[in-house]
Amino acid sequence: MKNSITTLFRLLFITIAVIFASFGIGYAQAPAQHLPAVGTTSVLGQIDGVTVAATVQSPSNQQTSLQVICVFEYTEGDIFNSPPALPRNINGLVHVDEALKGLLTELRKSGRFAGHTLETILLTPPAGTMPAQRLLIIGLGDRNKFNAELMTRVGSVEMHEALRLGVGSYSHASDLKDAGIDSPTGSVAVNIVKGAMQAYEAEIFLKDHSLTTFQPIDQITLLAGPAFFEASSEAIKAYIATLKK
Repeated sequence: MKNSITTLFRLLFITIAVIFASFGIGYAQAPAQHLPAVGTTSVLGQIDGVTVAATVQSPSNQQTSLQVICVFEYTEGDIFNSPPALPRNINGLVHVDEALKGLLTELRKSGRFAGHTLETILLTPPAGTMPAQRLLIIGLGDRNKFNAELMTRVGSVEMHEALRLGVGSYSHASDLKDAGIDSPTGSVAVNIVKGAMQAYEAEIFLKDHSLTTFQPIDQITLLAGPAFFEASSEAIKAYIATLKK
């Protein structure tokens, strides 16, 4: 009887081991999640004649007349401490800081640019550092008080600045994930576009009443990391679709 029970337990153990081994093999052979390559671009639609696109790209490598990035008020090592910040190799803010030879960190750490809510500063990157002709930095304030609705106001500020500078297109990088903020990707992307187009419509109104002049904006390009490209793109497409109803 004792031998029978021992044999039964052995068979049960072997069966469980085989099941787990099979599961492990199947899991290992499962295809990895496919992420878009750097440079992948998708045109998401048009609003008031402005094309909205998304690109997998770091702001430090984006060819554009005006590159917009966003930063919070400075805390020691905030964009470098991973986690919660993204790892250095996929962190757009770190890439910009490296391209500018530490200038972004120096500006923030010294208090010359505090990063208060909607505070802005405009830079002209030296030749050979970044392909962007101008770099607009917009403050997001206290990271502990961040709300995705703020990005609507950020979108408005950057559009007004783009029109003031006379650029035909510009690129936007929210850089929230880079800074370690677990933000709602789709809502942030939509709010940027919403705010930008609200500002654009206001400027069109003024222009129609001979109260301003400006060069029209042809395209806004939102930059996203590979892991967030699809979520951002789909959310913006859905938003644009609602405007056509």
